[in-house]
Amino acid sequence: MSHQKITVAHSPDSDDAFMFYGLASGRLDTDGLTIEQVLADIETLNRAAFEGKYEVTAVSFHAYAHLADKYALLPHGASMGDRYGPMVVAPASTPDGFHEGYGEAGRAESTWLKGRRVAIPGTLTTAYLALRLYEPDFEYVVVPFDRIQQAVLAGDVDAGLLIHEGQLTYEDDGLKKIVDLGEWWADRTGGLPLPLGGNVIRRDLGPELIPRVSRLLHDSIAYALAHRDEAVEYAQQFGRGLDRARTDTFVGMYVNDLTLSYGERGRKAVERLMSEAFEKKLIPRRVSLEFAAA
Repeated sequence: MSHQKITVAHSPDSDDAFMFYGLASGRLDTDGLTIEQVLADIETLNRAAFEGKYEVTAVSFHAYAHLADKYALLPHGASMGDRYGPMVVAPASTPDGFHEGYGEAGRAESTWLKGRRVAIPGTLTTAYLALRLYEPDFEYVVVPFDRIQQAVLAGDVDAGLLIHEGQLTYEDDGLKKIVDLGEWWADRTGGLPLPLGGNVIRRDLGPELIPRVSRLLHDSIAYALAHRDEAVEYAQQFGRGLDRARTDTFVGMYVNDLTLSYGERGRKAVERLMSEAFEKKLIPRRVSLEFAAA
């Protein structure tokens, strides 16, 4: 069988690295396909997807709402926060006394974030979309995701929206949590996970190639889950300073049964997020949840 090259793009983070360990380790039969991995931060990948740059790519669900005509959602590879997720942090010296509670229909009761300057990792990230659902009235400043803590500590912004391993390390940096958007989402949706990102495949690959690539990516995730110790060891190099224990914790947060298959809970969560975002006019069209062939 002739080899065909497929480029798979994902973010340089321990959870994504873990998912692709099966491929990176060379232990999987690639079914005649040559897989090349490209690493870039999620906002860069979101914007590259608008150009159809990569055959397979990780994207934020927020970005996918704009890309469904060009890319199909793969039925595996999702990152979902199950009562945890992106969080807003502020300096530890921020006075207590504000109340980040949830009123009717989960609306934030607090006005602390209203009008504040908040560092965000990109306007196409689902973290930003979720924050807009939580509190629509704030001033955002786009900052690379791995510099948001520093921006908050330097006083350049009032608060920061953390994704990736910052969710585990913010207290070490002298920051305090204002709200965890995964907790907020679960409380207002009856316990649904917060869908953050998924893997998508370019529709023009066609009906013969799409299922082959899809199976290979599924098998890579399954291999990592079945060989967890060695996969975590591989992923640790992408953890930007996380020790082994925290790497394992972070990987477990975002690579789990919902990653291997969305299942009913995962599907409901994406449908709920897309529906609310459309109703609030935060995405351009209704998105029906349609998966590429497995």
